[in-house]
Amino acid sequence: MSTQPQPTPAPWHGNLELIYAHRDGKTQLTYNKMRSPLKVQRPFYPEGRVVCHSVILHTAGGIVGGDILSSYIHLQPNAQALITTAAAAKIYRSNGLEARQSIQIQIAPGARLEWLPQEAIIFNGAVYRQDLRVELAPGASWLSWEVTRFGRSARGEKFLQGQWRSHTEVWQQGKPLWIDRQWLPGIEEVLSSPHGLAGKPIVGTLACLGQTISPEIIEQVKELWKTKEGIGEVGVTRLLSGLLCRYRGASTTEVRNWFTQVWQLLRLSFSGHLPNKPRIWQ
Repeated sequence: MSTQPQPTPAPWHGNLELIYAHRDGKTQLTYNKMRSPLKVQRPFYPEGRVVCHSVILHTAGGIVGGDILSSYIHLQPNAQALITTAAAAKIYRSNGLEARQSIQIQIAPGARLEWLPQEAIIFNGAVYRQDLRVELAPGASWLSWEVTRFGRSARGEKFLQGQWRSHTEVWQQGKPLWIDRQWLPGIEEVLSSPHGLAGKPIVGTLACLGQTISPEIIEQVKELWKTKEGIGEVGVTRLLSGLLCRYRGASTTEVRNWFTQVWQLLRLSFSGHLPNKPRIWQ
């Protein structure tokens, strides 16, 4: 039997470009350019013609050190889209290299994007950085959530090695609306510290920018959590042109259910109707 070391698979350099346009009362995916392992399914319209639902797939099954994934998404005037992912993202133990994902989003006047990916699982030993930059035109809006699990906690795994970085920026006419930079090194002191994870494996962020959120809506968002009797910790903040929700806990189901209700509440307040959940979530 050969004792020669097996070659390390070449890293992926995936790319995805999507452009949405509003034509004749319907939002259409008018342009898509894909390079493996990133792909997009055909559009769905569970809410009628106005909102286009898209599902992004990562066909390699997970992200490893050296992978570089880039996405560019542009919503033209008055387009409305909801983009989610087909499954939880898995960030595997590093082979010594950093894995990176970069997402650039441009949203034109009157357009609205709901960026609602499924959970990301950061394996122990992963080295990963994600950068998300959103350019909002006047009258445009963006709603996004991110749920991250550190370590495969169902197996008892903790994130004790590696590091995770997340940089998010939302700009409008050259001015920052929200800048969020997070760094979490995989060490016990950070995992257990009340200023870190406080022993909880899951964090979540929901942000809505480009809309004026009334104090009444903020109170309703808080009440949605109180009625859940959740065991995690949450915070709700009213921003100058939006709101921010944070979660720290141990249940993906708990945070996803709360975020989903917040999303539905905000959509109802903005458009007057409840959205349909993407069928991929079922």
